[in-house]
Amino acid sequence: MQLSPAHHDERLTAPLSWWGIALLTGLACALMLLPLGTLPLLAGLVGGTALTGLLVSSYGSQRVRVVGGALAAGEARIPVAALGDPEALDAEEARAWRTYKADARAFMLLRGYVPTAVRVEVTDPADPTPYVYVSTREPQALVAAIRAAQGRA
Repeated sequence: MQLSPAHHDERLTAPLSWWGIALLTGLACALMLLPLGTLPLLAGLVGGTALTGLLVSSYGSQRVRVVGGALAAGEARIPVAALGDPEALDAEEARAWRTYKADARAFMLLRGYVPTAVRVEVTDPADPTPYVYVSTREPQALVAAIRAAQGRA
């Protein structure tokens, strides 16, 4: 099955190092319960690792998609008709847009561990959101998909 050029689907997964931190957190929980015996130690290891792993998984499970004429970024669904021309941001420009160039009214799906992003102006006059900032590991593909969905290919 070949996807249309207006289709983009990406999951912003947490980096591998975060999973190592989850394991170390479980180990720390186990060590805190060591004086209570073997069973609490194992419960701390399993419980601490599972809880931290759940947090890492939920934070790192955001999806960025262009499908059905809309940009879906996390929980937001934005029709591409309400968006201007998308702009791919390299690591330096993306950092600028999430720090000193940022607008508090903007919609931002950002993940600090993803260095690149796409910024798209919101052209709907009824929407106070000036732009959408979306972290993505594939900025050129996301820009192409938005443009294709807008009919600009």
